[in-house]
Amino acid sequence: MTARTASPSPKPQPETDPAIEPDAEWQPHPQPPARALRWVILTLAVACGASVANLYYAQPLLDLLGRTFGVGQGEATVVVTATQIGYALGLALLIPLGDLLENRRLASRTLLVTAAALAVAAFAPDFWVFLAVSAVIGVTSVVAQILIPLAAHLAPEESRGRLVGQVVSGLLLGIMLARSVASFAAAAWGWRSIYAISAGVMLLTSLALMRILPERRPAHAARYGELLASVGRLARTEPLLVRRAVTQAALFGAFTAYWTAVAYELAGRHHLSQSGIAVFALVGAAGAVAAPLAGRLGDAGHGVTGRAAALVLGLLSMLVAGLGVSHLYVLALGGVLLDFAVQGHQVLSQRDIYALHPDARARVNSVYMTSVFLGGAASSAATGAVYGAWGWTGVTVMAAALMAAGLAVWTLENAARLVRRSAAPAAR
Repeated sequence: MTARTASPSPKPQPETDPAIEPDAEWQPHPQPPARALRWVILTLAVACGASVANLYYAQPLLDLLGRTFGVGQGEATVVVTATQIGYALGLALLIPLGDLLENRRLASRTLLVTAAALAVAAFAPDFWVFLAVSAVIGVTSVVAQILIPLAAHLAPEESRGRLVGQVVSGLLLGIMLARSVASFAAAAWGWRSIYAISAGVMLLTSLALMRILPERRPAHAARYGELLASVGRLARTEPLLVRRAVTQAALFGAFTAYWTAVAYELAGRHHLSQSGIAVFALVGAAGAVAAPLAGRLGDAGHGVTGRAAALVLGLLSMLVAGLGVSHLYVLALGGVLLDFAVQGHQVLSQRDIYALHPDARARVNSVYMTSVFLGGAASSAATGAVYGAWGWTGVTVMAAALMAAGLAVWTLENAARLVRRSAAPAAR
Protein backbone atom coordinates (compact mmCIF):
# COMPACT_ATOMS: atom_id res chain seq x y z
CA MET A 1 0.00 0.00 0.00
CA THR A 2 1.56 3.20 -1.13
CA ALA A 3 1.71 6.01 1.37
CA ARG A 4 -0.10 9.04 0.12
CA THR A 5 1.96 12.22 0.35
CA ALA A 6 -0.02 15.05 1.77
CA SER A 7 -0.20 17.92 -0.67
CA PRO A 8 1.03 21.16 0.83
CA SER A 9 -1.70 23.59 1.76
CA PRO A 10 -1.86 26.60 -0.50
CA LYS A 11 -0.05 29.65 0.80
CA PRO A 12 -2.52 32.30 1.97
CA GLN A 13 -2.65 35.29 -0.31
CA PRO A 14 -2.27 38.74 1.23
CA GLU A 15 -5.37 40.85 1.36
CA THR A 16 -5.52 43.56 -1.25
CA ASP A 17 -7.34 46.85 -1.22
CA PRO A 18 -9.47 47.02 -4.38
CA ALA A 19 -9.20 50.81 -4.38
CA ILE A 20 -5.38 50.63 -4.36
CA GLU A 21 -4.87 47.58 -6.56
CA PRO A 22 -6.09 47.83 -10.18
CA ASP A 23 -8.93 45.67 -11.48
CA ALA A 24 -6.65 43.72 -13.80
CA GLU A 25 -2.97 42.98 -13.44
CA TRP A 26 -1.27 46.35 -13.69
CA GLN A 27 0.92 46.94 -16.73
CA PRO A 28 3.29 49.88 -17.18
CA HIS A 29 2.08 52.52 -19.61
CA PRO A 30 3.79 52.11 -22.99
CA GLN A 31 6.48 54.78 -23.33
CA PRO A 32 6.44 57.11 -26.35
CA PRO A 33 9.41 56.95 -28.77
CA ALA A 34 12.50 58.83 -27.55
CA ARG A 35 11.97 61.91 -29.74
CA ALA A 36 8.29 62.18 -28.86
CA LEU A 37 9.11 61.66 -25.18
CA ARG A 38 11.39 64.71 -25.21
CA TRP A 39 8.51 66.89 -26.40
CA VAL A 40 6.16 65.33 -23.87
CA ILE A 41 8.57 66.01 -20.98
CA LEU A 42 9.13 69.61 -22.16
CA THR A 43 5.36 70.14 -22.37
CA LEU A 44 4.86 68.72 -18.89
CA ALA A 45 7.63 70.93 -17.47
CA VAL A 46 6.17 74.10 -19.01
CA ALA A 47 2.63 73.18 -17.94
CA CYS A 48 3.76 72.51 -14.35
CA GLY A 49 5.63 75.81 -14.11
CA ALA A 50 2.83 77.85 -15.67
CA SER A 51 0.10 76.34 -13.50
CA VAL A 52 1.91 76.48 -10.16
CA ALA A 53 2.94 80.11 -10.79
CA ASN A 54 -0.71 81.11 -10.30
CA LEU A 55 -0.31 80.44 -6.57
CA TYR A 56 2.33 83.15 -6.16
CA TYR A 57 1.24 86.08 -8.35
CA ALA A 58 -0.66 87.82 -5.55
CA GLN A 59 2.18 87.81 -3.01
CA PRO A 60 4.10 90.87 -4.31
CA LEU A 61 0.86 92.67 -5.27
CA LEU A 62 -0.90 92.81 -1.89
CA ASP A 63 -0.30 96.52 -1.37
CA LEU A 64 -1.69 97.31 -4.85
CA LEU A 65 -4.68 95.02 -4.25
CA GLY A 66 -5.44 96.73 -0.95
CA ARG A 67 -5.41 100.17 -2.55
CA THR A 68 -7.60 99.07 -5.48
CA PHE A 69 -10.26 97.41 -3.31
CA GLY A 70 -9.97 99.77 -0.32
CA VAL A 71 -8.96 97.11 2.22
CA GLY A 72 -6.20 97.06 4.83
CA GLN A 73 -2.99 95.07 4.80
CA GLY A 74 -4.44 92.35 7.01
CA GLU A 75 -7.46 91.81 4.77
CA ALA A 76 -5.32 91.82 1.62
CA THR A 77 -3.11 89.10 3.10
CA VAL A 78 -6.19 86.85 3.31
CA VAL A 79 -5.90 86.47 -0.47
CA VAL A 80 -2.72 84.43 0.02
CA THR A 81 -4.42 82.36 2.73
CA ALA A 82 -7.46 81.68 0.52
CA THR A 83 -5.22 80.54 -2.33
CA GLN A 84 -3.31 78.24 0.03
CA ILE A 85 -6.51 76.76 1.45
CA GLY A 86 -7.77 76.15 -2.07
CA TYR A 87 -4.51 74.45 -3.00
CA ALA A 88 -4.71 72.22 0.08
CA LEU A 89 -8.24 71.16 -0.91
CA GLY A 90 -7.06 70.44 -4.43
CA LEU A 91 -4.18 68.30 -3.14
CA ALA A 92 -6.57 66.23 -1.05
CA LEU A 93 -9.56 66.02 -3.41
CA LEU A 94 -8.37 66.46 -7.01
CA ILE A 95 -5.02 64.67 -7.21
CA PRO A 96 -6.48 61.18 -6.46
CA LEU A 97 -8.57 61.53 -9.63
CA GLY A 98 -5.34 60.94 -11.54
CA ASP A 99 -5.73 57.24 -10.63
CA LEU A 100 -9.35 57.17 -11.83
CA LEU A 101 -9.79 59.44 -14.86
CA GLU A 102 -7.89 59.72 -18.12
CA ASN A 103 -4.97 61.98 -17.18
CA ARG A 104 -4.66 64.15 -20.28
CA ARG A 105 -8.33 65.16 -20.25
CA LEU A 106 -8.35 65.67 -16.49
CA ALA A 107 -5.40 68.08 -16.60
CA SER A 108 -6.59 69.92 -19.71
CA ARG A 109 -10.13 70.50 -18.44
CA THR A 110 -8.91 71.57 -15.02
CA LEU A 111 -6.75 74.22 -16.69
CA LEU A 112 -9.83 75.55 -18.49
CA VAL A 113 -11.40 76.19 -15.08
CA THR A 114 -8.16 77.87 -13.97
CA ALA A 115 -8.28 80.13 -17.04
CA ALA A 116 -11.87 81.13 -16.30
CA ALA A 117 -11.05 81.92 -12.65
CA LEU A 118 -8.01 83.99 -13.68
CA ALA A 119 -10.14 85.95 -16.17
CA VAL A 120 -12.66 86.75 -13.44
CA ALA A 121 -9.79 87.81 -11.14
CA ALA A 122 -8.48 90.18 -13.83
CA PHE A 123 -11.82 92.02 -13.95
CA ALA A 124 -13.05 91.45 -10.37
CA PRO A 125 -15.31 94.38 -9.36
CA ASP A 126 -14.75 94.02 -5.62
CA PHE A 127 -12.52 92.35 -3.06
CA TRP A 128 -14.87 89.49 -2.17
CA VAL A 129 -15.20 88.34 -5.77
CA PHE A 130 -11.41 88.43 -6.09
CA LEU A 131 -11.05 86.48 -2.84
CA ALA A 132 -13.48 83.76 -3.97
CA VAL A 133 -11.82 83.22 -7.35
CA SER A 134 -8.40 83.18 -5.65
CA ALA A 135 -9.56 80.07 -3.78
CA VAL A 136 -10.68 78.50 -7.08
CA ILE A 137 -7.30 79.33 -8.62
CA GLY A 138 -5.64 77.55 -5.70
CA VAL A 139 -7.80 74.42 -6.09
CA THR A 140 -7.19 74.07 -9.82
CA SER A 141 -3.46 74.89 -9.73
CA VAL A 142 -2.79 71.36 -8.44
CA VAL A 143 -2.65 70.33 -12.12
CA ALA A 144 1.14 70.34 -11.67
CA GLN A 145 0.82 67.51 -9.14
CA ILE A 146 -1.30 65.50 -11.58
CA LEU A 147 1.29 65.90 -14.33
CA ILE A 148 4.38 64.89 -12.31
CA PRO A 149 3.08 61.33 -11.63
CA LEU A 150 2.12 61.18 -15.32
CA ALA A 151 5.76 61.89 -16.19
CA ALA A 152 6.77 58.97 -13.95
CA HIS A 153 4.30 56.70 -15.80
CA LEU A 154 5.63 57.69 -19.22
CA ALA A 155 9.36 57.64 -18.41
CA PRO A 156 11.44 54.44 -18.75
CA GLU A 157 12.56 52.96 -15.43
CA GLU A 158 16.27 53.55 -16.10
CA SER A 159 15.81 57.31 -16.69
CA ARG A 160 12.74 58.00 -14.55
CA GLY A 161 14.56 60.10 -11.98
CA ARG A 162 16.22 62.30 -14.60
CA LEU A 163 13.01 62.91 -16.57
CA VAL A 164 10.87 63.55 -13.50
CA GLY A 165 13.64 65.90 -12.37
CA GLN A 166 13.30 67.87 -15.61
CA VAL A 167 9.56 68.26 -15.02
CA VAL A 168 10.20 69.36 -11.41
CA SER A 169 12.69 71.92 -12.76
CA GLY A 170 9.83 73.49 -14.69
CA LEU A 171 7.74 73.49 -11.52
CA LEU A 172 10.51 75.23 -9.56
CA LEU A 173 11.05 77.84 -12.26
CA GLY A 174 7.33 78.63 -12.12
CA ILE A 175 7.50 79.10 -8.35
CA MET A 176 10.63 81.23 -8.36
CA LEU A 177 9.79 83.40 -11.39
CA ALA A 178 6.13 84.04 -10.53
CA ARG A 179 6.76 86.85 -8.03
CA SER A 180 9.21 88.60 -10.35
CA VAL A 181 6.93 88.29 -13.41
CA ALA A 182 3.93 89.60 -11.43
CA SER A 183 5.92 92.58 -10.14
CA PHE A 184 7.24 93.51 -13.58
CA ALA A 185 3.78 93.13 -15.21
CA ALA A 186 2.20 95.28 -12.50
CA ALA A 187 4.82 97.98 -13.00
CA ALA A 188 4.21 98.01 -16.77
CA TRP A 189 0.43 97.51 -17.14
CA GLY A 190 -1.13 97.40 -13.66
CA TRP A 191 -1.69 94.48 -11.30
CA ARG A 192 -4.71 93.09 -13.19
CA SER A 193 -2.56 92.41 -16.25
CA ILE A 194 -0.82 89.35 -14.83
CA TYR A 195 -4.16 87.60 -14.29
CA ALA A 196 -5.32 88.35 -17.84
CA ILE A 197 -1.97 87.18 -19.26
CA SER A 198 -2.03 83.99 -17.20
CA ALA A 199 -5.62 83.24 -18.28
CA GLY A 200 -4.42 83.24 -21.89
CA VAL A 201 -1.40 81.10 -20.98
CA MET A 202 -3.66 78.55 -19.28
CA LEU A 203 -5.85 78.29 -22.40
CA LEU A 204 -2.81 77.69 -24.60
CA THR A 205 -1.41 75.18 -22.11
CA SER A 206 -4.70 73.27 -22.03
CA LEU A 207 -4.66 73.00 -25.83
CA ALA A 208 -0.98 71.92 -25.82
CA LEU A 209 -1.69 69.13 -23.32
CA MET A 210 -4.51 67.77 -25.49
CA ARG A 211 -2.39 67.84 -28.65
CA ILE A 212 0.98 66.61 -27.34
CA LEU A 213 0.36 64.29 -24.38
CA PRO A 214 -0.52 60.63 -24.99
CA GLU A 215 -3.63 59.19 -23.38
CA ARG A 216 -3.16 57.53 -20.04
CA ARG A 217 -6.28 55.77 -18.80
CA PRO A 218 -5.91 54.16 -15.33
CA ALA A 219 -7.04 50.55 -14.87
CA HIS A 220 -9.15 51.35 -11.81
CA ALA A 221 -12.93 51.17 -11.73
CA ALA A 222 -13.26 52.03 -8.03
CA ARG A 223 -15.61 54.80 -6.97
CA TYR A 224 -14.24 58.22 -6.06
CA GLY A 225 -15.08 57.78 -2.37
CA GLU A 226 -13.16 54.49 -2.27
CA LEU A 227 -10.14 56.19 -3.83
CA LEU A 228 -10.20 58.93 -1.19
CA ALA A 229 -10.42 56.32 1.58
CA SER A 230 -7.45 54.47 0.08
CA VAL A 231 -5.34 57.64 0.37
CA GLY A 232 -5.57 57.34 4.15
CA ARG A 233 -4.73 53.64 3.99
CA LEU A 234 -1.61 54.39 1.95
CA ALA A 235 -0.48 56.84 4.63
CA ARG A 236 -1.01 54.20 7.34
CA THR A 237 0.62 51.25 5.57
CA GLU A 238 3.62 52.79 3.77
CA PRO A 239 6.25 53.92 6.32
CA LEU A 240 8.70 54.92 3.57
CA LEU A 241 6.08 57.29 2.15
CA VAL A 242 5.57 58.82 5.59
CA ARG A 243 9.31 59.26 6.14
CA ARG A 244 9.83 60.94 2.77
CA ALA A 245 6.80 63.18 3.32
CA VAL A 246 7.85 64.25 6.83
CA THR A 247 11.44 64.96 5.76
CA GLN A 248 10.41 66.98 2.71
CA ALA A 249 7.83 68.85 4.80
CA ALA A 250 10.67 69.93 7.10
CA LEU A 251 12.80 71.08 4.15
CA PHE A 252 9.92 72.92 2.54
CA GLY A 253 9.19 74.57 5.88
CA ALA A 254 12.75 75.92 5.90
CA PHE A 255 12.34 77.05 2.28
CA THR A 256 9.09 78.87 3.12
CA ALA A 257 10.62 80.52 6.18
CA TYR A 258 13.54 81.90 4.17
CA TRP A 259 11.47 83.29 1.28
CA THR A 260 8.79 84.69 3.59
CA ALA A 261 11.21 86.61 5.81
CA VAL A 262 13.87 87.61 3.30
CA ALA A 263 11.61 90.28 1.75
CA TYR A 264 11.65 92.16 5.07
CA GLU A 265 15.45 92.03 5.16
CA LEU A 266 15.77 93.15 1.55
CA ALA A 267 13.42 96.10 2.04
CA GLY A 268 14.71 97.07 5.50
CA ARG A 269 18.39 96.26 5.84
CA HIS A 270 19.26 96.51 2.12
CA HIS A 271 16.71 99.20 1.09
CA LEU A 272 15.61 97.41 -2.08
CA SER A 273 12.56 98.58 -4.01
CA GLN A 274 9.77 96.25 -5.14
CA SER A 275 11.58 95.80 -8.47
CA GLY A 276 14.84 95.10 -6.63
CA ILE A 277 13.15 92.40 -4.55
CA ALA A 278 11.74 90.93 -7.77
CA VAL A 279 15.24 90.76 -9.25
CA PHE A 280 16.59 89.13 -6.07
CA ALA A 281 13.88 86.45 -6.30
CA LEU A 282 15.36 85.41 -9.65
CA VAL A 283 18.39 83.91 -7.88
CA GLY A 284 16.18 81.10 -6.63
CA ALA A 285 15.69 79.95 -10.21
CA ALA A 286 19.26 78.64 -10.12
CA GLY A 287 17.97 75.84 -7.89
CA ALA A 288 16.16 74.39 -10.90
CA VAL A 289 19.51 72.93 -11.99
CA ALA A 290 19.44 70.64 -8.93
CA ALA A 291 16.35 68.68 -10.00
CA PRO A 292 17.74 66.84 -13.08
CA LEU A 293 21.11 66.35 -11.35
CA ALA A 294 19.38 64.73 -8.39
CA GLY A 295 17.34 62.60 -10.79
CA ARG A 296 20.53 61.27 -12.37
CA LEU A 297 21.91 60.44 -8.92
CA GLY A 298 18.76 58.50 -8.11
CA ASP A 299 18.87 56.62 -11.43
CA ALA A 300 22.48 55.65 -10.67
CA GLY A 301 21.49 54.16 -7.29
CA HIS A 302 22.85 56.98 -5.09
CA GLY A 303 19.56 58.15 -3.64
CA VAL A 304 20.48 57.54 0.02
CA THR A 305 23.73 59.50 -0.27
CA GLY A 306 22.06 62.19 -2.35
CA ARG A 307 19.33 62.79 0.22
CA ALA A 308 21.92 63.07 3.01
CA ALA A 309 23.94 65.54 0.93
CA ALA A 310 20.81 67.62 0.31
CA LEU A 311 20.05 67.81 4.04
CA VAL A 312 23.62 68.78 4.94
CA LEU A 313 23.60 71.39 2.15
CA GLY A 314 20.36 72.77 3.60
CA LEU A 315 21.97 73.20 7.02
CA LEU A 316 24.96 74.92 5.39
CA SER A 317 22.65 77.26 3.45
CA MET A 318 21.08 78.55 6.65
CA LEU A 319 24.49 79.07 8.22
CA VAL A 320 25.54 81.12 5.18
CA ALA A 321 22.27 83.11 5.11
CA GLY A 322 22.35 83.74 8.86
CA LEU A 323 25.95 84.92 9.10
CA GLY A 324 26.02 86.73 5.78
CA VAL A 325 22.79 88.71 6.05
CA SER A 326 24.64 92.04 5.89
CA HIS A 327 26.05 91.17 2.46
CA LEU A 328 23.47 90.93 -0.31
CA TYR A 329 25.46 88.47 -2.45
CA VAL A 330 26.08 86.14 0.50
CA LEU A 331 22.39 86.26 1.38
CA ALA A 332 21.61 85.33 -2.24
CA LEU A 333 24.13 82.46 -2.10
CA GLY A 334 22.30 81.08 0.94
CA GLY A 335 19.06 81.15 -1.05
CA VAL A 336 20.63 79.33 -4.01
CA LEU A 337 22.10 76.61 -1.76
CA LEU A 338 18.75 76.23 0.01
CA ASP A 339 16.91 75.82 -3.30
CA PHE A 340 19.46 73.21 -4.44
CA ALA A 341 18.90 71.26 -1.22
CA VAL A 342 15.10 71.38 -1.23
CA GLN A 343 14.64 70.59 -4.91
CA GLY A 344 17.28 67.87 -4.99
CA HIS A 345 15.70 66.09 -2.02
CA GLN A 346 12.26 66.51 -3.59
CA VAL A 347 13.23 64.68 -6.78
CA LEU A 348 15.00 61.85 -4.95
CA SER A 349 12.04 61.42 -2.58
CA GLN A 350 9.48 61.35 -5.39
CA ARG A 351 11.55 58.77 -7.24
CA ASP A 352 11.34 56.54 -4.15
CA ILE A 353 7.63 56.96 -3.48
CA TYR A 354 6.55 56.45 -7.11
CA ALA A 355 8.10 52.98 -6.97
CA LEU A 356 5.83 51.91 -4.09
CA HIS A 357 2.54 51.56 -6.00
CA PRO A 358 2.98 52.22 -9.73
CA ASP A 359 -0.79 51.95 -10.18
CA ALA A 360 -1.55 54.46 -7.39
CA ARG A 361 1.01 57.19 -8.04
CA ALA A 362 -1.53 60.02 -7.99
CA ARG A 363 -2.74 59.05 -4.50
CA VAL A 364 0.80 58.46 -3.26
CA ASN A 365 1.59 61.96 -4.51
CA SER A 366 -1.52 63.27 -2.75
CA VAL A 367 -0.28 61.96 0.62
CA TYR A 368 3.21 63.27 -0.03
CA MET A 369 2.38 66.73 -1.35
CA THR A 370 -0.38 67.40 1.19
CA SER A 371 2.14 66.70 3.96
CA VAL A 372 4.77 68.90 2.32
CA PHE A 373 2.29 71.73 1.84
CA LEU A 374 1.11 71.54 5.46
CA GLY A 375 4.74 71.76 6.59
CA GLY A 376 5.22 74.87 4.49
CA ALA A 377 1.96 76.44 5.70
CA ALA A 378 2.82 75.82 9.37
CA SER A 379 6.28 77.29 8.87
CA SER A 380 4.83 80.32 7.08
CA ALA A 381 2.47 80.94 9.99
CA ALA A 382 5.33 80.67 12.51
CA THR A 383 7.80 82.78 10.55
CA GLY A 384 6.02 86.08 11.19
CA ALA A 385 6.06 85.57 14.96
CA VAL A 386 9.67 84.32 14.98
CA TYR A 387 10.85 87.26 12.86
CA GLY A 388 9.00 89.72 15.08
CA ALA A 389 10.60 88.31 18.23
CA TRP A 390 14.14 87.38 17.10
CA GLY A 391 14.60 88.87 13.65
CA TRP A 392 16.44 87.25 10.77
CA THR A 393 18.68 85.23 13.11
CA GLY A 394 15.65 83.59 14.68
CA VAL A 395 14.27 82.65 11.24
CA THR A 396 17.52 81.05 10.10
CA VAL A 397 17.85 79.15 13.39
CA MET A 398 14.27 77.86 12.98
CA ALA A 399 14.98 76.83 9.38
CA ALA A 400 18.21 75.11 10.43
CA ALA A 401 16.32 73.23 13.14
CA LEU A 402 13.86 71.98 10.51
CA MET A 403 16.78 70.79 8.37
CA ALA A 404 18.28 69.05 11.41
CA ALA A 405 14.94 67.30 12.03
CA GLY A 406 14.98 66.01 8.46
CA LEU A 407 18.56 64.79 8.90
CA ALA A 408 17.49 62.99 12.09
CA VAL A 409 14.79 61.11 10.14
CA TRP A 410 17.41 60.13 7.54
CA THR A 411 19.79 58.94 10.29
CA LEU A 412 17.14 56.82 12.03
CA GLU A 413 16.12 55.24 8.73
CA ASN A 414 19.70 54.41 7.74
CA ALA A 415 21.21 53.70 11.18
CA ALA A 416 21.04 49.91 10.77
CA ARG A 417 22.69 50.07 7.35
CA LEU A 418 25.45 52.33 8.68
CA VAL A 419 26.09 49.96 11.60
CA ARG A 420 26.36 46.98 9.23
CA ARG A 421 28.82 48.85 7.04
CA SER A 422 31.02 49.83 9.99
CA ALA A 423 30.92 46.26 11.38
CA ALA A 424 31.91 44.63 8.08
CA PRO A 425 35.64 45.67 8.18
CA ALA A 426 35.93 44.48 11.80
CA ALA A 427 34.46 41.11 10.86
CA ARG A 428 37.01 40.70 8.08
